[in-house]
Amino acid sequence: MRAGAMLLLRWLWVLPVWLALCDAALAHKPSDSYLTLAVDGAAIAGRWDIALRDLDLALNLDADGDGRITWGEVRARHAEIAALAQAHLAISADGHPCSLAVGAQLVDEHTDGAYSVLPLRATCPRTPATLAIHYSLFADLDPQHRGLLNLTAGGATRAAILGPQASRQAFILGQVNRWRQFIDYAADGVWHIWIGFDHILFLLSLLLPAVGAWQNHAANRGTGRGAGRGAGGLRWQPVPRLSLALWDVLRIVTAFTLAHSITLSLATLGLLALPSRLVESAIAASVVLAALNNVFPLFQGRRWMVAFGFGLIHGFGFASVLADLGLPRDALALALVGFNLGVEAGQLAIVAVFLPLAFVLRRSVFYRRVVLWGGSLAIAAVAAVWLVERVLDLK
Repeated sequence: MRAGAMLLLRWLWVLPVWLALCDAALAHKPSDSYLTLAVDGAAIAGRWDIALRDLDLALNLDADGDGRITWGEVRARHAEIAALAQAHLAISADGHPCSLAVGAQLVDEHTDGAYSVLPLRATCPRTPATLAIHYSLFADLDPQHRGLLNLTAGGATRAAILGPQASRQAFILGQVNRWRQFIDYAADGVWHIWIGFDHILFLLSLLLPAVGAWQNHAANRGTGRGAGRGAGGLRWQPVPRLSLALWDVLRIVTAFTLAHSITLSLATLGLLALPSRLVESAIAASVVLAALNNVFPLFQGRRWMVAFGFGLIHGFGFASVLADLGLPRDALALALVGFNLGVEAGQLAIVAVFLPLAFVLRRSVFYRRVVLWGGSLAIAAVAAVWLVERVLDLK
């Protein structure tokens, strides 16, 4: 144990680097706005929810610089917020522009903070057969910003993701393209797993030891220098074949996907709900435990069970994203399947990049001490900060 402790201290220099990288990533977390429109003849009514943190970045809403945005500060800048919104949203009906008016704003809470709610009303020259939307909000500040559109017309609901990569989209109101809906929700699933740093770190914590296995120290005596020692006299031994690592990863990813699909579906259908703060805290705790298990192995060979158990919690986190998207009730199953498959595709993309590199490096001291041990400790440290913030509701 003393040797293990000395080795941990020896590699603690890795932590600041990892923490800096994670902090940089979090500082550039992509933002979302929520645009809801309902077409009734030549009139369009709706609302536009824009995050106050994004508006503060663009307009410096925090006038007194105290780190808090008050209702008074938001209300005093309503004209500028409305002008910003109107300058970056254009609606046209069959090629003819619609006039857009922004009403008195309100403030609402989403799962990721406070939002300014702008009531919208557009008047078109005619009842549109094709409605085109041009969206450019924050395109100059954040190229990863997205506008999540919920469009209702003729009793049908459509969903779309607007942003720099798809700033102008047209919708034929007389028909609903189910395939396009499916693609949009799948793309959002992929995007959410890629920008969900807690989900990524949880998955990486489970993948880091996949190119090796913990074995009893006594049984491995004399096998050479290639093993790292963990708690309880265990040694981490690299696997001899990629197929063994692939099988381990397949069990982990499948278990995680199955688990989060269960709770995601139950929560989205309104059959089961947990407080958001509890869910987010539990997700952070899952990352801490999964990472520490790589240094002090308790779930040897049973990481797929850990993935399944904590995947149930992560599913509630995914459900909050779908809730914010505004699910089309007439295509609920399609949205659920698309989002789930998107999350799975995002996970497999991470695995496809990580696993070959890990397998090549698995016998090196660098992988054992820096990537496996140092990386796991860094992940645990970052997640511990998240856990404290979420449990104590710190900003």
